[in-house]
Amino acid sequence: MCLGVSSQAMLWKTLESEPSMAFLRVCPAANHVLWWISVALTAVVSIVYLLKVVFYFEAVRREFHHPVRVNFFFAPWVACLFLVKGVPRPEWEIHHLFWYFLMVPILCLDLKIYGQWMSSGERRLSKVANPSNHLAVVGNFVGALLGARMGLRELPIFFFAVGLAHYAVLFVTLYQRLPTNKQLPKELHPVFFLFVAAPSVASMAWARISGEFNNGAKLLYFVSLFLYVSLVVRVNLFRGLRFSLAWWAYTFPMTSVALATVLYASEVNNMLTLTLAVGLSGIAVLTVIGVLATTVYHAFVCGDLFPNDVSIAIKQKRPKFSNILAHLRLPTPASSSSSSANSRTTSSIGESPVIYGHERAEC
Repeated sequence: MCLGVSSQAMLWKTLESEPSMAFLRVCPAANHVLWWISVALTAVVSIVYLLKVVFYFEAVRREFHHPVRVNFFFAPWVACLFLVKGVPRPEWEIHHLFWYFLMVPILCLDLKIYGQWMSSGERRLSKVANPSNHLAVVGNFVGALLGARMGLRELPIFFFAVGLAHYAVLFVTLYQRLPTNKQLPKELHPVFFLFVAAPSVASMAWARISGEFNNGAKLLYFVSLFLYVSLVVRVNLFRGLRFSLAWWAYTFPMTSVALATVLYASEVNNMLTLTLAVGLSGIAVLTVIGVLATTVYHAFVCGDLFPNDVSIAIKQKRPKFSNILAHLRLPTPASSSSSSANSRTTSSIGESPVIYGHERAEC
């Protein structure tokens, strides 16, 4: 959610600042409003998750060891990078300490996750590879993009190289669909759009590093554009999906490819590229509006936005109040044997784990 909204702030800033988009006459207020909304949303989500760390640390620990959830630990740092990139002022006026502060956690996560991909038995890439792994790669490209815009030179190239190397390995592994890979459940199919995010952001990063949208940037951009079209035409992959927060996975990749298209249109300026840039930007904006409206509807009208989280469920079935009273009663001599048997039965029931889907899990 934070990625989708913060990348929109960056999109509107780019539409307003790029010379090729001057005919749109985008008002700077759009970027200002979206940026402040993004800051507020990121702050709220961060506070809520910090409370989860304090009160439900076991659930957070299980998320960190989950093959899909662990990739989303990159998301808050990537969202903050987008916020810095989309700030309503030139990036080169921002102090470099902000960039270093945001890239240190990404580097630490890189060392852990990539090390597991390479050497861990149960968490090697051939076993845990899924489309959400792109979040573990795209942070390097966003960091390289922002660092290059802030005037840094060597470290953006370093993160770009690390991201590109592991993106190539991840891309091939996902395309092979090895028998050892665990398949994503149908409700998580929207994360397939993360295929588009990494090459589109990488194309922008390389364009900023090299100073122009050259052939290397175009190569990565065309890969992202092809993947975008190939996913759009596969309607059956996304048909009939019940709404969940996973739908926000549509927003960030669509905005990323729209951003890359705007930069490409500035380099190759003709009617086709301008139409493509405006069209993809419009689709990205409408997607964010649609998903946001649906999220609000399910949160406040239907009340089913947060269903049972069975993958990290930590709650056990609690004994009934009558069973607790039975434990507290002193057994009479005549019924000591029967009450002892009942206590053992009650104890076994009280300690039995919850059956997924029949009890609302706390997380």
